[in-house]
Amino acid sequence: MNAVNRGVRNAFRNVIRTGSIVIILSISIGLIIAMLAARQAVDDRIESLKSSVGNTISVSPAGVMGFEGGGEALTTDNIAKLDDVKHVSNVTSTLTDRLTADDTTDLESSIDVGSLGQRRANENNSTSGSSSSSDSSLSNERGVMSSGFGNPMTSITITGTNDMSRASIFGGSTVSWTSGKALDASIDTDNAVIGKALAEKNNLKVGDTFTAYSTKLTVVGIYDAGTDFANNGVFVSLASLQRISDQSDSVTGASVTVDNVDNLESTTTAISKALGDSADVTNSQETVDQLTLPLKGVQSITLFSLIGAIVAGAVIILLTMIMIVRERRREIGVMKAIGASNIGIMKQFVAESITLTALALIVGTVIGITASAPLTSLLVDTNSSTSQTAGRGQGAPNRSFRMTGGFGASRQALENIESSVGVQIIAAGVGATLLIAILGSAIPSLMISKIKPAEAMRSE
Repeated sequence: MNAVNRGVRNAFRNVIRTGSIVIILSISIGLIIAMLAARQAVDDRIESLKSSVGNTISVSPAGVMGFEGGGEALTTDNIAKLDDVKHVSNVTSTLTDRLTADDTTDLESSIDVGSLGQRRANENNSTSGSSSSSDSSLSNERGVMSSGFGNPMTSITITGTNDMSRASIFGGSTVSWTSGKALDASIDTDNAVIGKALAEKNNLKVGDTFTAYSTKLTVVGIYDAGTDFANNGVFVSLASLQRISDQSDSVTGASVTVDNVDNLESTTTAISKALGDSADVTNSQETVDQLTLPLKGVQSITLFSLIGAIVAGAVIILLTMIMIVRERRREIGVMKAIGASNIGIMKQFVAESITLTALALIVGTVIGITASAPLTSLLVDTNSSTSQTAGRGQGAPNRSFRMTGGFGASRQALENIESSVGVQIIAAGVGATLLIAILGSAIPSLMISKIKPAEAMRSE
């Protein structure tokens, strides 16, 4: 019988001990596999966020944020310069405006004024002094306007764009169509898509018309972006809004997609240089950092847990083999007396260790597959709660993060993480456990194999 066969048979000499070792070691192996799966899932999600969110640059007129601030609108000539900037793969242009029921549209907003709207209207009225009611109509970032003293009304945002393929255009992380479809934003037509809440408030369906800027617009699609505010919008093509609102050539914002996140900073600088003082240029790096903060926390936890599980497994095997070789000192002495080599003895104990580890690997793989998904969710939820608590302590997030749907994207990024144990994960787990088995058994067996036969027999 060769050394390998003896090692495999020796693994079952004490069934109770073998079972105990396999159970303890399988927990460690299961944790290794679960941590590998969790880390892979988080790594994939971070890369996905970087490629979808982290490669965008926002361009707006200098001094303007949404409907606040002041300054001059950008022009189509300004936007044309962006296409010539290196690493720019796509430019989405937008023009936003307000529709109010008293002058520009026959639509009624789906957002109730409520106490917040009344308060904002009173704040605006208090700053207007003795001005006439027509001059005191002031807009604010919540879409509430004050028309005269004590007469608040909600307004509707109308957006003209040259691309409706991205959900972020509609103010959400995802968008679905309850009726109809998105219009071709490259064509100047009198068609529009409207939010679900706005359609329900005004009893509109696909094919119906409404008035905006004295122009009849036909509803060709009704969207659902997931929030009441986002679903209170109207979207038309950029050329259409420029025409019907008498804002020819005007653009109030652009979203620039960069070909690679590594080129984000250099492209931001190039765009700022191309547009000069006419535009404020910001990139999505801060947004990506906020989105990935809890995920990076999970990365660190999984790394330390993985190292801990590997070390624990190695210690278990090491202590087990030390105990086994000490019990078999006499047997080792006899084997050396009849001509067994040190390498042959080491092979026997390595084979025994690998057998025990292989048994634990089977059980541990099942544990790892079962535990990977709930463990990943637990780690993400814990780090997400910690990050949100820390964020609240640091003050309110910036407006640009709210406008780009950052919190919605963050929630989706965390909620949709799904870990899976694939062939690569199992292969990595097998490699780690075999390394544990070899190192954990080779060291004590090599040390004990150097003992002289007479000394081993005498010690017994």
